[in-house]
Amino acid sequence: MDEHSIEVVTALQATTIASALCEKIRKDLAGRESFLKSDRSPVTVADYGSQAIICKLIREKFPHDIIVAEEDSTELRKPSHSKIMDQVTHHVNDFIRGSSEDVSSWIDFSSHVITDRFWALDPIDGTKGFLRGDQYAIALALIEKGVVKLGFMACPNLYVDKDQPNGKRGCLFFAIRGKGSFQVNMDGGGRNTLSVSGVENPSEASFTESVEPDHTDHLFHQRLAQKLNITKPSLRMDSQAKYGIVARDEATFYLRAPSSSEPDYRENIWDHAAGSIIAEEAGGRVTDAFGQPLDFMCGIKLKKNHGIVATNSILHDVVLKALEM
Repeated sequence: MDEHSIEVVTALQATTIASALCEKIRKDLAGRESFLKSDRSPVTVADYGSQAIICKLIREKFPHDIIVAEEDSTELRKPSHSKIMDQVTHHVNDFIRGSSEDVSSWIDFSSHVITDRFWALDPIDGTKGFLRGDQYAIALALIEKGVVKLGFMACPNLYVDKDQPNGKRGCLFFAIRGKGSFQVNMDGGGRNTLSVSGVENPSEASFTESVEPDHTDHLFHQRLAQKLNITKPSLRMDSQAKYGIVARDEATFYLRAPSSSEPDYRENIWDHAAGSIIAEEAGGRVTDAFGQPLDFMCGIKLKKNHGIVATNSILHDVVLKALEM
């Protein structure tokens, strides 16, 4: 596949439209209404709208492909959430026309069945960041026989230029296996080929980590930074945008050490598939905390992996060694 293949063209179109929907909702305070799902995680109008649009466009072009996505319409169809259903339909109709039943059915194109070829979708990765007005991402990946072939990550609120964090915002990262990793400015302002940091000395490195303490250990990260003589403060950021800033040489590595309070926790595949290929195709290396490659064929969870380490490759083994402390 290359940038002209139907998979790439369709995925870029889908993530771009979904991103526009999410930003429109984010700027409309009433449209950010959310509720907690059964697992206590928040879901918003934008999560559902983004998934409806992407699933519809992918299914139209690839009717036999499985889409493994985070959401379904079960909660949305409850009478108590009829107002939210109306909001989702209203916002989706700004981009694609359809009834509430149509929109629900598009959301439900999602599956949790893993096949030899499937798309992994997180319609909003970093919902808490979205609700705070911080970072979030629309993440989509194509996986074939366990190998991530394509990755797309729209980051509507991420600054375009790493040297101007208060400047223009809106980035779309994408990667094609064997063809490289790229950043497109979402206002149409050009495309850059990405390359990870060339830092070789750990003391000169910088790292990024999650804002939320759930499922990761910030204190452990601090101790590891001290062990590596890293003096720069970590860059805390929501969502898979962290993979993007590793890919574009803004941070040397991304660390998600397992939390000792949740030793059995495993990551969802849609939280890492798109970001991992974007970092790898920029020259980086991505494994779990024990140096094992991420296994995307075990179901919706990375059951064989524990933690995440994404680096510039040069320092990968150094970081893994430090994690043994």
